[in-house]
Amino acid sequence: MSTHLWRPSYAAVLRVPHARRAFTAALTARLSYGTVALAVLLSVSRGTGSWAVSGTVLSLFGATTVFLMPLRASLIDRHGPRRALLPMSALYGALLSVLAALTWRPGAPAAPIAVSAALAGACAPPLGPVMRALWSELVADGDLLRRAYSLDGVAEELLYVSGPALVGVLAGFAPPAAGILLSAVLNVAGTCAFVSSPVLPAPRPARRRERPAAVRGLLPPVAVALGVGLALSSVELLVMAFATERSYDPALVPWVLGALSAGSALGGLANGAVRWRTAARVRLGRFAAALGVVLALAGLVCDLWTLTAVMALAGAFIAPALTTAYLLADETAAEGSRTRAGAWVNTGVNAGSSAGALAAGLLIGRLPLSVCFALAGATALAAAAAAAVRPRGAGGRPHGSPRPREAAGEPPAA
Repeated sequence: MSTHLWRPSYAAVLRVPHARRAFTAALTARLSYGTVALAVLLSVSRGTGSWAVSGTVLSLFGATTVFLMPLRASLIDRHGPRRALLPMSALYGALLSVLAALTWRPGAPAAPIAVSAALAGACAPPLGPVMRALWSELVADGDLLRRAYSLDGVAEELLYVSGPALVGVLAGFAPPAAGILLSAVLNVAGTCAFVSSPVLPAPRPARRRERPAAVRGLLPPVAVALGVGLALSSVELLVMAFATERSYDPALVPWVLGALSAGSALGGLANGAVRWRTAARVRLGRFAAALGVVLALAGLVCDLWTLTAVMALAGAFIAPALTTAYLLADETAAEGSRTRAGAWVNTGVNAGSSAGALAAGLLIGRLPLSVCFALAGATALAAAAAAAVRPRGAGGRPHGSPRPREAAGEPPAA
């Protein structure tokens, strides 16, 4: 794999006209998704007095958020983000406000809570896919676009780390339902600021004839996103089981998972700083395979400190794999369907996360931890194998002059 460093800094991404304004607004709205899960869990458990009800409500919210995301993204591709995002965000904010009102005091009825949470998830605006599609509009150079996607991915990961901490601080002096209201305000305010950006594309008609090509071409990136999601959610439980089995203090587990996140952030930044000469589809498979090998080897370590180092190494391949998956989806998607393409990758990550946690919960205690780690790695390796299969009839639409060369495995022009 031949590479050399690309000189411009990440600041060059934010110097693109209007990029900083749109990116900041999108991150503000997306912070809502970092705060809402914990806020719902805490407020529903307090309102109903049942962790089982709280878990069920959160599952319903997550299911409608994740599995209906491609449908919401298709509405944005069809009508444009200016026309589609505001109604989605307004409904999302209103339904979260209803959920907060229902759970503000103890004794809340479970049925209306579940319905309002499910409906809120169904309306959640897919701001991540929209922002990534916008990056593709703003940046024509392939190297700078890769930097933009890496910056976006690292920033999103930081949102999911800082969001729960923000809810924890708020819970210190306000009812847990205040965290749900905060999530609603962040989303609506950020979305309003985002759609006011002058760089958002105008509404455009749907192009249904291009849809099959976009779906067929998405197999490699969605497969890798699914595999990475499966592996990561499994690892979170496996690290906890590892610490418990060897009698380590459970308070050390967040530090191990923090090393995973730190490795991912550094890997994402490094991935964007390298000018790759290999095709995105080849890199995608290699990142997923490397992640699988490292996770499988994690089952052989004997102490928590070595496991922390291995997790940091595994993290170094996470953000590059996901960033490359989004880039490949964007390259493959037909014109007018890029938001939907990104949404399918996003759905793959989240669906994998849900399934991985369930599978790990069933296997831990029934199989040795070394075998469980090996199975987690095997999911990433299987995803790498799927990425190596070239989809038939993929009607790719390379966007921007340098990117067709990159997709073909040639070095993009300087």
